[in-house]
Amino acid sequence: MYLKELMKDVEKYLDSEVTLHGWVRNHRRQKDFGFIAFSDGTQFQTLQLVYDQETDGFLEISSIRVGACIEVVGILQKSIGSGQEYEFKIHSCKILGDCPEDYPLQPKQHSNEFLRSIAYLRPRANLFQAVFRIRSLAAMAIHTYFQERGYVYAHTPLITTADCEGEDQMFKVTTFDMEHVPMTDGRVDYSKDLFRKPAFITGSGQLQGEAFATAFSRIYTFGPTFRTENSNTKTHANEFWMIEPEIAFCDLEGVMDIQEDMLKFIVTYILKHAHDELVFLDKFVEKGLLDKLNRLVSSTFTRISHEEVITILKNAEKKWEFEPAYGEDIAKEHEKFITEYFDGPVFITDWPKDIKAWYMKVNEDGKTVAAVDLEIPGVGELMGGSQREEDYDKLMKRIDEMNVDKESIDWYCNLRKFGTCVHSGFGLGFERLLIYLTGVENIRDVIPFPRTPGSCEF
Repeated sequence: MYLKELMKDVEKYLDSEVTLHGWVRNHRRQKDFGFIAFSDGTQFQTLQLVYDQETDGFLEISSIRVGACIEVVGILQKSIGSGQEYEFKIHSCKILGDCPEDYPLQPKQHSNEFLRSIAYLRPRANLFQAVFRIRSLAAMAIHTYFQERGYVYAHTPLITTADCEGEDQMFKVTTFDMEHVPMTDGRVDYSKDLFRKPAFITGSGQLQGEAFATAFSRIYTFGPTFRTENSNTKTHANEFWMIEPEIAFCDLEGVMDIQEDMLKFIVTYILKHAHDELVFLDKFVEKGLLDKLNRLVSSTFTRISHEEVITILKNAEKKWEFEPAYGEDIAKEHEKFITEYFDGPVFITDWPKDIKAWYMKVNEDGKTVAAVDLEIPGVGELMGGSQREEDYDKLMKRIDEMNVDKESIDWYCNLRKFGTCVHSGFGLGFERLLIYLTGVENIRDVIPFPRTPGSCEF
């Protein structure tokens, strides 16, 4: 029987003999009795196992070490001690997988840096039990949100020849022996490679997502994404997961409505389904986490243009490390200030076209694009989206202006010829969402096995 099943229907199993399988998280031994903190991973809370000298195999049980995998037979009963409502009286216990004394995950406080070095064991630690359980629930919330609203889940390719984020941001894919790369006239001869052309691991499924949106109206992608950015910040990784909805017959205002609605749905879902995990994280990771999440659900999301943001920043009586400027991107300190200024989430719209991507719709002023970034208190940018350029001629002009390789995206451009329509989409970095939901500061600690510059372990 699984622990979650047992505790979900306590009255049914109370004082009945059951068999459990799981791992020893802690073991407190006394002369005549002992307590084992037991977990099988099916729920966040551990169950206290108790035994005494009357228990079959008392000496063997008292010698069980932390980390061991065991099978226990016994009864669930009301606890006579403090700290827990129920406990499990052991009748018999069998070691399924022993564990040595030098097991690295002992019941004491370990630094996150140390736990990253044993990433294959850290899911057993309380912090990561909470984080990865919330990761699973958040993924379910995302699928639930879109599926209940009639979106089609599209699986876009991980290997692509389409340049969405720029070649310098994308990992190259090849079957060449790197010690003997075929060359013709001093250049790599891709005609001898598997795909007969340069290929990359995807940095975004957006372009293929748009193809599906013009067939199904509303689609979303949710999968791994890769970037070559050599950045060692707390919010960057070379492999991460992205949610990318694309919606036909939807303009920029409409896509902001969806972003706000989706985020509030996810947070509400986590508050409902991860209470124990959030209480733990609120206590040990981020004080006020529960208040923060509850506040977001009831908050108003401000909508303001990039130009208006720069004006507010310039008029602020504050010394900036990076001086805000019209036509330029904003820095982390600016994001923090603007969310504090409006005391809540902020949509920043209509960005300068020269700092945004080629596929975004240029506004009538000819200087800005219909793009939006969602800034969240304590996190900064959480989502980025735009209305896509649906006019073929305008798109081709923009491609020429930005020197984008037309050959790799000719099929994408053709979507504007064959029954085009107004459409928009956005991207949500899953791990940045998890940082917000859990209060954990480093992206390396919300990914099971992080891939970052200089680190590709396990």
